[in-house]
Amino acid sequence: MTNDAVWVRSVTGIQLHHTTDLQDASRFLGNAVMALRAAHVRTGDDRYVDLAAQLKTMVTETRTLETQARERMHGLHSADPDQFVRCREGEEPWPDEIQAGFVPRHTCKDQCLYHDHDVLDAIMQCICARPSCRACVIAGMP
Repeated sequence: MTNDAVWVRSVTGIQLHHTTDLQDASRFLGNAVMALRAAHVRTGDDRYVDLAAQLKTMVTETRTLETQARERMHGLHSADPDQFVRCREGEEPWPDEIQAGFVPRHTCKDQCLYHDHDVLDAIMQCICARPSCRACVIAGMP
């Protein structure tokens, strides 16, 4: 495994587990299989069928990896719900992901469901009095 920089899609409010990336990979590979099958139907070229079969094997392997990662994530939720919340909130990295170089998720621009979006049931989830996020503290910002 390399530690190359990767594009991580940003979702305000949570730090996604890598099961999301594996889910995307499965979906993209599945789309490629369908496109190759369509190309075969249009051309009759068996090379497309052969390549689609190879990709179908990769889809199966990727889904297996996704299932295993999801099981580890659910295991963390069962074993240590507090750590699960810290990971989901971006305060610390997921245990089965690269720990070195982790930077906490910026939470300063998170919006309060209760005050910013008028979700009355969210009064117990108000984040308005939250102190500066750890990422800003690390960066030396107030």
